Amino acid sequence: MELTNLPKELLSLKKPVKKLYFKGNLELLQKRKVAIIGSRKASIYTKNCVKELASLLRNVGVAVVSGGALGVDINAHIGSMPSTIAVFANGLNSIYPKSNEKIIKNIYENALALSENEPDYIAKNYDFLLRNRIIIALSEAVVIAEADLQSGSMQSARLCEQMQKKLFVLPQRAFESKGTNLLLASNKASLINDFHAFASSFGNLDEKEDDEFIKFCKQESSVEKILKKFGDLLYEYELNGKIEIYGTSVKVLV
Repeated sequence: MELTNLPKELLSLKKPVKKLYFKGNLELLQKRKVAIIGSRKASIYTKNCVKELASLLRNVGVAVVSGGALGVDINAHIGSMPSTIAVFANGLNSIYPKSNEKIIKNIYENALALSENEPDYIAKNYDFLLRNRIIIALSEAVVIAEADLQSGSMQSARLCEQMQKKLFVLPQRAFESKGTNLLLASNKASLINDFHAFASSFGNLDEKEDDEFIKFCKQESSVEKILKKFGDLLYEYELNGKIEIYGTSVKVLV
């Protein structure tokens, strides 16, 4: 479907968005938004960090914005489901990359997918760079999790500077993620040393999404349906003693 009114964050772009198509929950556009982007060939360490950070941001009521690509992007979506916005270079009738099909379909159903291109459009290489300007414009802060020196993520860092967006990076070893290490060394980005403190700067970790998850579980006890909507958040709540899983059903304890 086509959005009738563009999000206010996109109205001042130098290269305007003429149309925006969507699938999913438009209410996510009303939340505070943080982008998490980076390398398609991210390390296991980076992927785990991204999922943890995205999960914490979701838990304070933030919508995590990314690009649906391999590596950093898809892990940002997984960690923040269903509070996530995926901005695609291709039209929304096609799914790319195919290896992310299951997660992307879940985003279509339970989160939000956006594209400025017609539904059947097949993306060209330059479309991915154009897509990045939408991700950054929508977000009040941008986290580049991992990046090489010559990469689309480094071009996104330049866009952050032009749009005056707060830019953050993750801790990385000296000879890995040379792009984010350079951003840090040149004072163009701030380091996230404490994921909980970073997430707490956007809201209270003890509130927000806690209510949404518990409310859903009180209405729907099926493990399969809860997993489809919230992913691994189900097991986080079990570990925290807020729910119990009995076979294929969930019981709320709080």
